Amino acid sequence: MKKAISILILIITLTSCNSEKRNPIEGTWRLISAETTEKDSTFSTFNKNTKMIKIINETHFAFLNHDLKNGKDSTTALYFAGGGKYTLKDSIYTENLEFFNNRDWENNKFEFVVKVQNDTLIQKGIERVEKLGVDRIIVEKYVREK
Repeated sequence: MKKAISILILIITLTSCNSEKRNPIEGTWRLISAETTEKDSTFSTFNKNTKMIKIINETHFAFLNHDLKNGKDSTTALYFAGGGKYTLKDSIYTENLEFFNNRDWENNKFEFVVKVQNDTLIQKGIERVEKLGVDRIIVEKYVREK
């Protein structure tokens, strides 16, 4: 009987050790700062009058952004959304943008270095869309939504 209990405890211990590590970037994140560098100029692109979230699951990402006045102020009305598949290898996070309301951005790949510190996700990389003349470095910080 003691052997059977010992074997059972060993099996439970080995099984629990083989559980998969949770992907640290999975979850829902709210944008709290954004900075862009183009040529020799760095500036904030964060808009306190909007709310943007990024949702990351095991295989896909999506981002949603809208103004805080429910689109009722035509001078500040804003809505955009996009998403697609992503890969994460070590700290290299690559988005394959499959959907976006500005269709000229679709079918592009964007590579970032990501770091998670406590409840903050920091994403830094290059946005390049040749046909639109976009070539810039972006740094975005997100806080995990609870």
